Amino acid sequence: MTTTHSPQIPLRAVFMRGGTSRALFFRTEELPEAGPERDSMILAAMGSPDPNKRQLDGMGSGTSSTSKIAIIARSSREDADIDYTFGQVSVDHPTISYKGNCGNISSAVGPYAVEEGLVAVTGNEATVRIHNTNTGKIIVARFGLQNGLPAVGGDFALDGVGGTGAPIRLSFLEPGGSSTCKTLPTGKARELLETDGFGAVEISLVDVSNPIACVRATDLGLSGRESPSEITETPGLLEKIETLRVAAAVKMGICSLDEAKTTVRNLPQIAIVSPPTAEDAETTNIVLRMISTGQAHASSPITGGMCLAAAMRLEGSIAHEVARANTKPNQPLTITHPSGTLVLDADISGQTADDFAVTSVTVFRSARRLMQGEVLVPRHRIIGGA
Repeated sequence: MTTTHSPQIPLRAVFMRGGTSRALFFRTEELPEAGPERDSMILAAMGSPDPNKRQLDGMGSGTSSTSKIAIIARSSREDADIDYTFGQVSVDHPTISYKGNCGNISSAVGPYAVEEGLVAVTGNEATVRIHNTNTGKIIVARFGLQNGLPAVGGDFALDGVGGTGAPIRLSFLEPGGSSTCKTLPTGKARELLETDGFGAVEISLVDVSNPIACVRATDLGLSGRESPSEITETPGLLEKIETLRVAAAVKMGICSLDEAKTTVRNLPQIAIVSPPTAEDAETTNIVLRMISTGQAHASSPITGGMCLAAAMRLEGSIAHEVARANTKPNQPLTITHPSGTLVLDADISGQTADDFAVTSVTVFRSARRLMQGEVLVPRHRIIGGA
């Protein structure tokens, strides 16, 4: 039992893996109201800020994908069971970003809610409706049950995670217009974009979950098979790609030219695409190299992959032209990236720029409760003197 004189405060928490990320999960009622006191407790629990970027004095692991938190509560909305707030905890700064969502951590919310008794379930499958408070969007998680609890064992393999597990089907409802309020910000499936690095480039500008600028690898002088290190080490290439991103950000109405060059450096993501070849699996629809925040990614970000999946359903788009069509009806879409594959699906209405709308985008992940109990927060780290 702790007292007001105890040097540390225990916070009930669950440590979960969701997809290829990890996070501390908290119940809303276990934390103070949103504000400096709550944030200081979370930062201390994660071991941030750490100038050495290791988070040795907390539960973080020194990387952005393992420095995340989720705050969960029963929802008061009629169309949702759970309210879920995502927080990206800075490793080396005393800040937590509550802007945007994380697709990986979203996959752990449904299983967590069932294990916590926040959602009643019966039968062999659970359906949990999740309201993401960061974006105001609804996510529907469907996953198998074993003896009333989320199934853990299964044959679903997720690149980046060792072994196999039970799949989780995660559907993001009406995800169009996440940053621009329009699925097709310019109203076109493809167009010519003038850049300072490549001249006029044919491109597709799409905004679903996160905005992307989709371009053929060959139009950038690439094969589409380059590794992230090869892209990074090619003299001047990332700088030229940055001119494409800046032009696309302005064209999509995300921000001004000055903002694109200075403060808004992460949008849109650049999806460099190429068609599958004989070295790819028969299920591969498209090959992707993603550039985000000026870096070549080792894998596809989920939100960027979701947007690309929607673009593959849009007739006339670069992605639709490059992608290999499925051979079976209702078959999901498979994106091959440098670290493996990402399997998604997009439910659309209309297929042309005039009537194209995205009802939902679905991604398949796995998740597991890793540890449960209390995380200890040093009292002297708490703002407000708890």
